[in-house]
Amino acid sequence: MILRSKNEIISEVLSRSVSEVILRDHLEPLLRSGKKLRIKFGIDPTAPDLHLGHTVALRKLRLFQDLGHTIILIIGDFTAMIGDPSGRNQTRVPLGEKEVSLNMKRYLKQAGKIINVKKTEVRYNSAWYKKKNQLIYELTSRVSLQRSIERDDFEKRLAGKEEITILEVLYPLLQGYDSVVVSADIEIGGSDQKFNMLMGRRLQRSYGLGEQDIITLDLIPGTDGHRKMSKSYGNAIGLEESPNNIFGKIMSIPDSLIIPYVRAFTSRSLEDVADDEKKIQSGHLHPKDAKMMLAKEIISLYHSAKKADEAEKFFVRVFQQKEVPSAIPEVIVKKDTTLLGFLRTFHASASNSEARRLISGGGVRVDDTILKDEKLIISKEFHGRVLRVGKRHFYKIRVQ
Repeated sequence: MILRSKNEIISEVLSRSVSEVILRDHLEPLLRSGKKLRIKFGIDPTAPDLHLGHTVALRKLRLFQDLGHTIILIIGDFTAMIGDPSGRNQTRVPLGEKEVSLNMKRYLKQAGKIINVKKTEVRYNSAWYKKKNQLIYELTSRVSLQRSIERDDFEKRLAGKEEITILEVLYPLLQGYDSVVVSADIEIGGSDQKFNMLMGRRLQRSYGLGEQDIITLDLIPGTDGHRKMSKSYGNAIGLEESPNNIFGKIMSIPDSLIIPYVRAFTSRSLEDVADDEKKIQSGHLHPKDAKMMLAKEIISLYHSAKKADEAEKFFVRVFQQKEVPSAIPEVIVKKDTTLLGFLRTFHASASNSEARRLISGGGVRVDDTILKDEKLIISKEFHGRVLRVGKRHFYKIRVQ
């Protein structure tokens, strides 16, 4: 491990995968002063799994921990039941308490792969929102309606005559009030959270508190190279996906994403990242080799170096040498199971919509036969055959 100076870490905090710093002229001297600060990061547990896109903020939080600052992880168990409107072109479906609770536990476990949870101040915002009977009056009296809806997301939806619920208008106030409760000095979040984080500054000022500085982070594109990484877009790489799956997904990204992914998702120095970029541009480093190094590094971070080596060998054997893996999991399928039901049961990453996309897109096959009927019954004729899902998943079928 290469030891870095405090000033080097601060420079990385303020530059690596950073979209904007508000107010940099205030924050940079404050960080270099040695004063211990309170860093806020909020996450609504709207899904059970974290993906690589979430790690950009978590890795930034870890750097703050390395500098000796206090990390405050706000688990939005209350606000998750409202739904953040940021980047949405329609109202988000609210979640129930049970679903939010289950997601929360998974979030903390996975976040612990990056930050030191034991040294993190974990707060649940239901603790103050469920007890404050006068809170809505307090907050709504401090911010005008015009200020609450002057965000791009709402302007586009209003122009398109899409509905905006009152709860969505209130959401930024609730996120902003979190900063008041925890006395945040700094808040970090994706660039799509800028409006919400600025609301935190406004509310802190209205309560007579010092205003938090803000670090907005780059939104890293998903594997399709177009939209930000999100499970709802089907372009995410989950931290708990199998090493083989992670390896395959990294190998499938557009070449243009190699350097952004290395910069955002690995611990390589910015000098090394710049050097890799020059090597790729000059032809001294082939994009395929760069992707293989990236895939192994990410798998080593969230699984192990051994798993990374195994995933590399699997990829070379199956995709470069066109072989079917020697060890294929055998699954017992009950008679009358449909193809869609099979994917939902055995292909862990497939939601109903994702399973349907796989089937309609020709991503499911037996031998060389593509299966495109989601209602197809997995009958006795499938017994002993290998079902292939996508490019990386194989299942030997045993019909019961």
